[in-house]
Amino acid sequence: MAYDNKEQLFDLLNKLEISDEEQYVRITGHSDPFQMDSDYIPLSNFKTRLEHSDLIAIISRRKFCSHMQPIISAKDEKIYAYEFLLRPLPGEPDFQPFQLFDVARQSGLHSFLDRQARISAIETSARKLPHGIKRFINFLPSSIYNPNYCLSHTFEAIEKYNLDPSDFVFEVVETEKIDDVNHLQNVFDVYRQSGIRVALDDVGAGFSTTQLVEELKPDFVKIDRDIIRNCEQGAGKQRVIQAIVDTAQSYNGIVLAEGIERLEEWEYLKHAGVDLGQGFLFGSPQLEPIDYT
Repeated sequence: MAYDNKEQLFDLLNKLEISDEEQYVRITGHSDPFQMDSDYIPLSNFKTRLEHSDLIAIISRRKFCSHMQPIISAKDEKIYAYEFLLRPLPGEPDFQPFQLFDVARQSGLHSFLDRQARISAIETSARKLPHGIKRFINFLPSSIYNPNYCLSHTFEAIEKYNLDPSDFVFEVVETEKIDDVNHLQNVFDVYRQSGIRVALDDVGAGFSTTQLVEELKPDFVKIDRDIIRNCEQGAGKQRVIQAIVDTAQSYNGIVLAEGIERLEEWEYLKHAGVDLGQGFLFGSPQLEPIDYT
């Protein structure tokens, strides 16, 4: 079926989409150095790529980089680690990370984007951080359909740059709904078998509960920022924080509080037994490591 312009193409796609049978589009005549696509993709994915061609270009051409936010040790107030966060390349079109990942999901590119974001963080850490500084990197459990295969690119990148796997901590991304605990446990197991540690994000809010912490026993437990805000003033928040700390300490887990913006919050959290802190109090995400004293 032929079309003369973009409007006619969308009209054609809409007609195909209401068919009883699932429709696929064949991708031909394209160069795919990152192995982004199979030859056929669902029609709905193809429509999303047309509707959000600007964001698809950012994804397919890797027009993004990794910024670093410091993580501070409560024990000595020194930098313990950095979390790597996806940001636009300088001079390239702006985007919101959550929007980029949302379009990636709708277009069938979430596994590709998740993998390339991990590799970007690993490459950046190799250039800018010394051995011994931990590197926290997000991942989407739903993008890792086969842990041994899907994570092979990650392990190859770590080996390529002669990095120590024990310096890496991979954490479940904050927007990811955990609806398959067994699958997540399998992903954690594959990471740990390679000497990499794992973290559970946003504990205390949404789907990350203390029960999930007890079941998965992540090496690092990150307390949700909404619980941290003004925590020195609220007895309810303090009970949640103490329950998380007690649960993690029961199996020697390390507790990290994120979203710390005030010194009063940090002072209370240290008193409560939190091991690590992260937030604007210590520094915002930047292209370069900070000089924190």
